[in-house]
Amino acid sequence: MKKYIQTSALLLVLLLPTVLFSQEIGTPENYRNTVVKDTANSTTIKWNEFFKEPDLIKLIEEAVAKNNDLQIADKNVAIANLQYKQSKWGNVPQLNGFANAGTTRLSDNSLNGANISQSLGKKHIEEYNAGIGLSWEADIWGKIRNQKKSALNTYLQTAEAKKALQTAIIAEVSNGFYDLIMLDAQLDIAKRTLALNDSTLFIVNLQYESGQVTALAKQQTEAQRLIAAQLVPQLEQNIQIVENGISVLTGSFPDTKERTSKLNTLTVREDFSAGIPAQLLNRRPDVKAAELALKVANADVEITKAGLYPTLSITANAGASSFEISNWFNLPGSLFGSVAGGLTAPLLNGKKLRTRYEISKLERDQAAIQFQQTILVAVSEVSNALAGVDKLSQQYTISKQRVATLQAAISNADLLFKNGMATYLEVIIAQGNLLNAQLELAAIKKDQLVANVELYRALGGGWEN
Repeated sequence: MKKYIQTSALLLVLLLPTVLFSQEIGTPENYRNTVVKDTANSTTIKWNEFFKEPDLIKLIEEAVAKNNDLQIADKNVAIANLQYKQSKWGNVPQLNGFANAGTTRLSDNSLNGANISQSLGKKHIEEYNAGIGLSWEADIWGKIRNQKKSALNTYLQTAEAKKALQTAIIAEVSNGFYDLIMLDAQLDIAKRTLALNDSTLFIVNLQYESGQVTALAKQQTEAQRLIAAQLVPQLEQNIQIVENGISVLTGSFPDTKERTSKLNTLTVREDFSAGIPAQLLNRRPDVKAAELALKVANADVEITKAGLYPTLSITANAGASSFEISNWFNLPGSLFGSVAGGLTAPLLNGKKLRTRYEISKLERDQAAIQFQQTILVAVSEVSNALAGVDKLSQQYTISKQRVATLQAAISNADLLFKNGMATYLEVIIAQGNLLNAQLELAAIKKDQLVANVELYRALGGGWEN
């Protein structure tokens, strides 16, 4: 009976008492068909320690520093941080200064106009005011407190989203780099095969000129040679395309990527093939971001709920006021002041506020469903990556044996052909089989490296929360 990786730790964040969700959110107790070993430290490795190739590390450093999407994410984090700082001032009274001067021309036929004309001897009123005004809303229903929570969790969610984006970009750069190294290896294979085909074609041409073989033998051998020849420009094109893709990720214009790494010298990590303790899965930034989104939705429900209840506000004003500018600041005669408090309750817009409250509850349910979906995807990705690491290792072993067998067959076929004991057809078939096997072996080695990166990414990419 195999032991399996436990994932129940993810249930902790699903026990929020304010979540009203019709379905029970749960996670499986096991990854699929994965034997567990003690590799708890694997997911805590930082990316610059996980990757060993200096040229790859250089590319990742460029991407982290210059990638345009990451720079946008940095700005989003900065914006969310400013919004959170602003939300801290929600309980602080609002203090505003004011100063104004104005004149009003009254109608000669109005009562006020007649009175002003008789008392002041003029048909207009001048008024000069200056002072300060203070207003404060009592947080009776927790609206302001929940606004702070929402802003804080939004900021944290934005930071986690930036982490998830950086992890994805690092994985894309590394996968592109391994594609590049694989293509280099395949290009070398194609060129070596082309040289081998040239040697065989040379011998067949000699045999044709001496009448030992027909024109068909010459044509088939030439056709076999052209297969390898065609691969060369095709692989060179693919190399340029991959280099251009890496350039976009690193925030630069297309150019050649300098590299010294060779596919046959790269080491496939073995410490990930057994599995990782499940409690470390919550280090995934996207899982944390989904959790924080659920907390934001919970806070928004409480904010809209508080909007249904009366609001207690206190206002105060003080300053100097005068009908004449010369007496504007003639204190204490021009001083004025007022203090007022009152309750404001929604009446005609109550239906609108209740609708917004009901919508916020549905949005909270959506966040809960999205959280569940994020967990499903996370567990699935880890399971897929673990299966890839395991099965690709088996494929590589078999493919390597196949290449060794075909290399021996090529040597035998070449020797027999030169001694007239094998036909040209046997030689070109053996050469074609070896070419395909070597290209496939290089692809499987690249897939192993990519599978390790994918498992590293699926387990969180080295982030610690």
